[in-house]
Amino acid sequence: MSTRPHDLLRIDPEAVAVRIADAMRHQLGDTLRRRGFVVAISGGVDSSVCAGLAVRAVGPKHVFGIFLPERDSDPESLELFEETVRRLGIPYAVEDISPILDAAGCYRRRDDAIRKVVPEFGEGWRCKLVMPGTPLEADRLQVTQLAVLPPGGPLRTVRLPGAEYRDIVAASNFKQRVRTMLTYYHADRLHYAVLGTPNRLEYDQGFFVKGGDGLADLKPIAHLYKTQVYQLAEHLGVSPSVIARTPTTDTYSLPQSQEEFYFALPVRQMDLVLYAANEGWPAERAASEFGLTAEQVARAYRDIEQKRSTTRYLHRPPLLVEAVPQVDTSTPAA
Repeated sequence: MSTRPHDLLRIDPEAVAVRIADAMRHQLGDTLRRRGFVVAISGGVDSSVCAGLAVRAVGPKHVFGIFLPERDSDPESLELFEETVRRLGIPYAVEDISPILDAAGCYRRRDDAIRKVVPEFGEGWRCKLVMPGTPLEADRLQVTQLAVLPPGGPLRTVRLPGAEYRDIVAASNFKQRVRTMLTYYHADRLHYAVLGTPNRLEYDQGFFVKGGDGLADLKPIAHLYKTQVYQLAEHLGVSPSVIARTPTTDTYSLPQSQEEFYFALPVRQMDLVLYAANEGWPAERAASEFGLTAEQVARAYRDIEQKRSTTRYLHRPPLLVEAVPQVDTSTPAA
């Protein structure tokens, strides 16, 4: 695939950084009326860029970084977090959320669901959820599979029934919700605002947990494609190790990329297809530009719309039931 299509998403990183930092500063003081920002930094590029933009907006003394690992977290995430806060010169905290998750039954509920399909699953086993193939291969129902690795291997993959899939996801979502709870604890004690870190691809396609990483006071990069976030990362001096890291959910004990769990294509290529869909390009034009077939692009377009439809409720604020004026249905006097 030619690199030329990526010029479609090229930005002036300094101009974008200035514009976002200015907006963040004004929104913080004029709308949110807070003194600074709290950002949960995962060791990934999105949260690192958001932290860098926050420092550009209000200075390092008014940005607080927090890392919230648990027993399934990749140890590399902590190393990348520490490198990021050291580069930015911001105060920070590391809080292991495993005890809270344990008390809430996160691991027990997940493992109970796994044992319904893999009865021998137990101590020392590792797991993740994966999508078999991609929606680009054929018009077929995509059924999530469970991958498990017993001590000593080998890796096994089994099809997940809907009920067990929902149980595993529901239990795993404790992780994002507990992280958000503690992030807001620090925001409240500091009188700060919470930064959300989704990029445009994640925000558009509903790749977040409602009440978890979907909850924030300000989302400064939700309008930027992932490719553009990488450009900002290089400009802001984000660690090359963070930039080079494969985007991961860091939710399950086995390494899990965003692509194998949720997106139809590698994120940089998915950016281009989403851009083409947003611009109303016919599938034939996008196929010619991006080195795909028109049929593949059409399937990717359908997958984009299906995810938008399925996750639309994640974007909705709480629904309100307003008082409806009562209508007099009595029979008028003769």
